[in-house]
Amino acid sequence: MEQQPTVTPSGADETVETIFRIESPRIIAGLTRVVRDVGIAEELAQDALVAALEQWPRDGVPDNPGAWLMATARHRAIDLVRRRERYARKLEEIGRGLETAVPFEEPADPDDIDDDLLRLVFTACHPVLSAEARIALTLRLLGGLTTPEIARAFLVPEATVAQRIVRAKRTLAAKGVPFEVPYGPDREGRLGSVLEVIYLVFNEGYAATAGDDLMRPALCEEALRLARVLAELMPKEPEVHGLVALLELQESRAAARTGPSGEPVLLKDQNRRRWNRLLIRRGFAALARADSVTGGAPGPYALQAAIAASHAQAHTYEDTDWRQIATLYGLLAARSPSPVVELNRAVAVSMADGPGPALDIVDALATEPALRGYHLLPSVRGDLLARLGRTGEARAEFERAAGLARNERERELLEARARECR
Repeated sequence: MEQQPTVTPSGADETVETIFRIESPRIIAGLTRVVRDVGIAEELAQDALVAALEQWPRDGVPDNPGAWLMATARHRAIDLVRRRERYARKLEEIGRGLETAVPFEEPADPDDIDDDLLRLVFTACHPVLSAEARIALTLRLLGGLTTPEIARAFLVPEATVAQRIVRAKRTLAAKGVPFEVPYGPDREGRLGSVLEVIYLVFNEGYAATAGDDLMRPALCEEALRLARVLAELMPKEPEVHGLVALLELQESRAAARTGPSGEPVLLKDQNRRRWNRLLIRRGFAALARADSVTGGAPGPYALQAAIAASHAQAHTYEDTDWRQIATLYGLLAARSPSPVVELNRAVAVSMADGPGPALDIVDALATEPALRGYHLLPSVRGDLLARLGRTGEARAEFERAAGLARNERERELLEARARECR
């Protein structure tokens, strides 16, 4: 088999880590299917990463790096269970299965689904874990986020996130949580957490917390795929369809969100002819399904999808029905209150009623602990101040937002906005 050209030592780490970040969720899910332990599976995947860092700079990147990493992780699994005495029992049970790579036999239930990544999400969202632990573990395993990235996303100390992840893996192992998509009430009981982590994985792909790129498309694609699979699995759950609608509509804008050099393009400046009309139609259809099966008021995902649909219906930025969007954000704030929702409502209010009323909403959020260190708060405030002609104050807010931003592309955009105010 031919291999890609050898990578230089200076670029090797970045090449390997980029590939691993894309492939690691499937590797961990595939290994968990066999070893039935999330913690061990993640450790095996990390061993494969170390091997790649040692070999690829010397031998070249394989044609199929994902398969190489998976095969290496399986070999490491055999070595690991043989090397550690506490895995002696596991060796007897699964050692031969690892060597022959025989898939675990799944129940032939018509409601079963053969998707390791979805199994991984449901396993990590088991109710034996706290809500915070479920989210942190799934973002680590499925989203490939590092502990510092998760900590920044939720504005909590890194040590707290690290403890949650370690304890979560230990708890799943100690409780013997099966690696499966559960049935009936158990599935319904975990649904809220599963939807939340799929949503968060998509958001990390749509607007990366850190790094040099605004987006991580592979995460968006995987989250959307999982949401679609879940909608087929649970067709009578309105919030599943609401989430699918939201992700379809958000993803429809992806091609227009960055310029030729990867720079962010604001919504008002996007070329709407580049919006994906097929995804928009799929989003509208999913939103209609959510409406058809809902038993009452729409849930948070359906409301967010309705907001995204309002944007998709506008042929130009000027055609946007901001008053309707502000109303929908008001409903969302009542249904699922959060400072971030209120900040988004302020943006819509600024477009419907002017920057003055919106600034009052934003200023009321200044003391919110959850928004401390959140770069979009001073960013929105800077925009409102600039529109009010208070350019000196606006510049200070944009500079503060740039200092808080961890994504390089967002930082560049905010620095540019600050320069415009001079």
